[in-house]
Amino acid sequence: MKYRKFGQHDLTPSEIGFGAWAIGGSWGAQKDDESLAALHHALDLGCTFIDTAAGYGNGHSERLIGQVLRERQAAGKVESVFVATKTPPTAGEWPPSPYCQVAERYPESYLRENIAERMACLGTDKLDLLQLHTWTRAWNRDPVPFKILRELQAEGKVGLIGVSTPEHDQNAVIDLMRGGWIDSVQVIYNIFEQEPAAELLDVAAECGVGVIVRVAFDEGALTGKFTPETTFAPDDFRSGYFAGDRMERTVKRVDAIKAEVTGSGFTLPQVALKFVLAHPAVSVVIPGMRSIAQAEANCHVSDLTALPSDLLSKLRAHHWRRAFWYAGK
Repeated sequence: MKYRKFGQHDLTPSEIGFGAWAIGGSWGAQKDDESLAALHHALDLGCTFIDTAAGYGNGHSERLIGQVLRERQAAGKVESVFVATKTPPTAGEWPPSPYCQVAERYPESYLRENIAERMACLGTDKLDLLQLHTWTRAWNRDPVPFKILRELQAEGKVGLIGVSTPEHDQNAVIDLMRGGWIDSVQVIYNIFEQEPAAELLDVAAECGVGVIVRVAFDEGALTGKFTPETTFAPDDFRSGYFAGDRMERTVKRVDAIKAEVTGSGFTLPQVALKFVLAHPAVSVVIPGMRSIAQAEANCHVSDLTALPSDLLSKLRAHHWRRAFWYAGK
């Protein structure tokens, strides 16, 4: 496993992190014993970064993570594992609209209460990294929630402070980075979604902001395992993400990428992760891991050689100007 700098901060996480959404729910049937085994195995392989959120099973993902860390401590394992979690806005539009009031979606009393809940679920008295789970450009002129989080940081309840980008307007957080409001940014960046390479990633590097990349597999599409006939259970997040004709359109584009990868010595999932890691501003990529096999495959990618420059150039041509798919067609 290789390790990288996290912006300007005194932290060098594993470049492959553990994405913990699926172990909390919303991705189809998942057994806790399989989730626990997957997380233990990833940590055994040198993974030191875990990303979770309040919304991943209403704290269930966090509670499993806390359980694993306690078990490892009780077993005498000496390791430094960094856990990033997220607080969502109060109930309302997701992502917040330009007309949402920040005082209603991220009020101080709510932030303090929710962060206390995050600590309780994880079993800690200080969060390594607290991220706001979404944002809107409308709040950039007076980012009150981050002022509150800086107070919580000074109180010793929060280590680093970050934000997870709104899917349709990821560049909305650039002003936050330049204003010094955040220590990290979590962004969607993959072979299809390459817009962050235009400015966001470079600004993060210039400002010393750690970069966490999510959705590296485009919710599974870039693993190459889907067909036009693939469907998901109604309670699986992907049933909405790939609604209508989206799966058929996506598979056609994935097949074109497979043709580029053939003969390279890499599998498509390996290429998907290596593409993300090829950008020097990226600190860690957080693919979801639901099983020991997935933990093994994802963590192993760190030990592979970098993608050749000619293959990287070919992959850049597969940028899909799709923005982001919300529910419906």
